[in-house]
Amino acid sequence: MGRNILIYCGIDWAERTHDVALVDDTGQLLAKRHITDDATGYKILLDLLVEYGDTEENPIPVAIETSRGLLVAVLRTGKRQVFAINPMAAARYRDRHSVSRKKSDPGDALVLANILRTDMHAHRPLPNDSDLGRAISVLARAQQDSLWNRQQLSNQLRSLLREYHPAALAAFEPWRNGLCRPEARELLRAAPTPTRAAKLTRTQLEAALKRAGRKRGITAEAERIRDVFRAEWAHQSPLVEDALGKQMLALLVQLEAACTAADNLAEAVEEAFPQHPDADLILSFPGLGVQLGARVLAEIGDDRTRFADARGLKAYAGASPITRASGKKSSITRRWVKNDRLNHTGYLWAFAAITASPGAKAHYRRRRDEHGDWHAAAQRNLFNRMLGQLYYCLQHRKLFDENTAFPTPLAAAA
Repeated sequence: MGRNILIYCGIDWAERTHDVALVDDTGQLLAKRHITDDATGYKILLDLLVEYGDTEENPIPVAIETSRGLLVAVLRTGKRQVFAINPMAAARYRDRHSVSRKKSDPGDALVLANILRTDMHAHRPLPNDSDLGRAISVLARAQQDSLWNRQQLSNQLRSLLREYHPAALAAFEPWRNGLCRPEARELLRAAPTPTRAAKLTRTQLEAALKRAGRKRGITAEAERIRDVFRAEWAHQSPLVEDALGKQMLALLVQLEAACTAADNLAEAVEEAFPQHPDADLILSFPGLGVQLGARVLAEIGDDRTRFADARGLKAYAGASPITRASGKKSSITRRWVKNDRLNHTGYLWAFAAITASPGAKAHYRRRRDEHGDWHAAAQRNLFNRMLGQLYYCLQHRKLFDENTAFPTPLAAAA
């Protein structure tokens, strides 16, 4: 079949099977297939696209409700545009064709194909990131997830220790990262209950600290911890205390695994991120180290055509405000629909930049003192500004310059 007419493809994705629909520019259904999620099904799909005019130079665009998986990887080969349609948006389009709220997988595939036919200009295709950029994205997001998981488990462990073993929390309080430190986990294994903790000798405490990798101040720290463990504390009944200790040890195994995963993924990010061509440029910005820089690259990608301008990137990150106006009412609020990962990274970036950059600190103080912003609003405004600077530097291949990014008032007036 010739390509004298435009053809669009919609795929309703599922775990084991997929429904495919092809429509022309008039909305007529040309073909539909039900394929399996394996190499055989992918070949049937690609052969179907070729049958209706798909070529390497002029591929048929595809709409699907996911941006991940082997099916998407197969479709993204070559120059084909793949559009990841939000399921909520697809549901709204479904209501345009039927008011009975009926739903079927072949029907959803047809809806997705018609979305491209009528509103392809309103949706963005998946960015054409490099393989290294996508690999860094996988590692950076996994490391971020592992940190969140570690913090969640640490909070659960802290809550449990408060019920029966407050001496442990008091002993670990001077340490940064508290329960996530190797010394804390080693001591909890040696003393899962306050009764057993009170019986630990200084020699046993020193041995536990050495097993955890501590090198300095072992004797003094062991003395301090022994005094805390042997102080007067309230106790649960012996049977309940023993049961809570076993529960704590089970939770400690999960925390140990989460800490190991976070450390291993951090090492993988430190190995992969410096290999990217944009790494030196991103790391030139104050407040961005290897981990935060990798997260920024993971979310914005290395496809320079992904965002039309800096405003699009700021809106994507949730850094720029949004205006709601209707009649005589108008309000300016923060964005709630955004890339949550990039927004969270931006908060950490702005927080670190305040101490790393004099210009960033001055901008933050000006937002607080002159504009009356709260702390979070001032940080968000700083993130918004630095994100625009990052967009400019990436487009023009320039490193961050403090004087250009935050000129003094005299230089700005001149």
